[in-house]
Amino acid sequence: MKFKTAAAASVAALLFVAGCGTDADETDTDMDTTMDPVTTEPVETEPMESEDPMESEEPMESEDPMESDEPMDSEDPMEGSGTIVDVAAGNDDFETLVAAVNAADLTETLSSEGPFTVFAPTDDAFDALPEGLLDALLMPENQDALTSILTYHVLPAEVMSADVTAGEVETVEGSTVEIMTEGGVMVNDATVIMADVDASNGVIHAIDAVLVPPTVDVDALLG
Repeated sequence: MKFKTAAAASVAALLFVAGCGTDADETDTDMDTTMDPVTTEPVETEPMESEDPMESEEPMESEDPMESDEPMDSEDPMEGSGTIVDVAAGNDDFETLVAAVNAADLTETLSSEGPFTVFAPTDDAFDALPEGLLDALLMPENQDALTSILTYHVLPAEVMSADVTAGEVETVEGSTVEIMTEGGVMVNDATVIMADVDASNGVIHAIDAVLVPPTVDVDALLG
């Protein structure tokens, strides 16, 4: 009986020790978990730079239609042209005509508001006059005759080539010219060789001959 009792006591002691060991291991595990928590170091990241569409290193240049390096061309022919005298003076084919207008003291008249249509003889047309006639017309004593000849080339209205019709038309001089439109435009015996030269106070049609009204006696001027 004593042997059984001692054996039983030994087994009990062993079980107690084993139990304590197991508890100790569990306690150690719990302590390790509690005392040594897993720590994670935050990853340092650089914040992304967002491109603000409203903020740009190079601001966009907006083209203001009202502000331009190159001025816009005006399409208004009244602003881009000078008077009939100005336009004629700027054309090398009308040098004699301009000199005659100045000699007849018609510069101010042909620079007025108008409107006028001028059938303008070219320099070649004046050169085709009888010898000595142009020189005689430019003399101060013959200013009235020169004025009559020049105003005989002027209509008191603006007539573009598209609006020309055949027939007789009264001039500023008072006499009439005959307009013909078959095979081109003719004024009496002169042919229109350049039409619709625009001016601010009318239009110029260049012709290849000088018109002489019936009121001017050419023979008297040459005699």
